[in-house]
Amino acid sequence: MTKYILKRLLRSLMTIAIVFVVVFMLLRFMPLNGYFPDEMIKETDEQTRMAYLRNLGLLDHPIIQLGRFVKNLFKGDLGRSITVYPKVPITTLLAEKIPVTAFLGFWSMLLGIVAGLAMGLMMVRFRDKAGDTIGNGYIMIIRAVPSLLYLFFIQVQISKWFKLPMVYYDNKPLSWILPIVSLALSSIAWYALWLRRFMVDEENQDYVKFATVKGLSKSAVLKKHIFRNAIIPLSAYLPADLLNIISGSLVIETLYAIPGTGGLLTTAIKQQDNNLVQILVLMYAVMSILGVFLGDILLTFVDPRIKLAD
Repeated sequence: MTKYILKRLLRSLMTIAIVFVVVFMLLRFMPLNGYFPDEMIKETDEQTRMAYLRNLGLLDHPIIQLGRFVKNLFKGDLGRSITVYPKVPITTLLAEKIPVTAFLGFWSMLLGIVAGLAMGLMMVRFRDKAGDTIGNGYIMIIRAVPSLLYLFFIQVQISKWFKLPMVYYDNKPLSWILPIVSLALSSIAWYALWLRRFMVDEENQDYVKFATVKGLSKSAVLKKHIFRNAIIPLSAYLPADLLNIISGSLVIETLYAIPGTGGLLTTAIKQQDNNLVQILVLMYAVMSILGVFLGDILLTFVDPRIKLAD
C-alpha cells in the first residue's frame, strides 16, 4: 500500500508540475496590459511602459521567468496584485480570503452529504411512492435547469420569503445560509441519485434475500446491510464533490458578494490582473489534483476489501 501511495503521489506531483508550467506559459501569451496599473496605461508613454516591464523581468525569455517564479515561490513570495488590489502581496490576499471559501465549502459539502444521503434513503424506503417522486423531481430540476436560473431564484425569492439577507456578511450568520445551501444543491442531487441506484442494485443480492428469509425487517435490512454496502462507492465521489464546490464557488461568491477566492478569481480575470490570476488558477489546480489523490486513498479505508495494486 505504501508503494502505491508513493506512486500515486508522484503522479499527482508530476501533474501539478505540468499544469503549473502550462498555466504560466499561457499567461505569457496574454496581452501585457494585465501587468500595468490603470494609471500607468493612461498617463505614460510606450517607452516608460517598456522600461516598467523590463524592470519586472517580463521581457526576459519565458524559461528565465519561469525559473525566477519557481525560486520566489519556494521563498513564499507569490508576487503582488496589480489592478485588483494594487501593490498588495498576494499572500496577504490569500490569507484573508481562503478561510472564507474554506468555511463555506466545508459546510456546503457536509450539507450535501447529509441531505443527499437522507434523500436517497427516503427514495429507496418509499420507492415508487410520493417520497421517491419528490426526490426524482428535485434531481431532474437540478440536472436539467441551468444553475443560474434557480440560484437567482433562491437569492431573490427565497431570501424574501424567509427574510434572509441577499448578500454575505461576515458578522451575520443568517447571511451564510443561502450561499451554503446554493453550493450544496448539486451535491445533494448527486448523492441522492447514486445512493438510490446502488441500494436498488444491492436489493437483488443474495445476502439481502438471505437476511430477509432469516426474518429481519425491511427497515433493518435496508439500514444494516444495503446502506452500508451501497455507501462505499459513493466515497469515490468526494474528490468530484470537491471540484464541484470549487467551481460552484466561482459563481456563488460573485452572486452573494462573498470575499473569498472564487469571487477574487472572477474579478482578477475581468480586470486582467495576470499575477493574481496565475496564482489562483494554480491553487485551484493543485486542490483538484490532490483531491483526486486523497479520494483514491480514502476508498481503501472505507472498504478494507479493496487492495491497492501497482
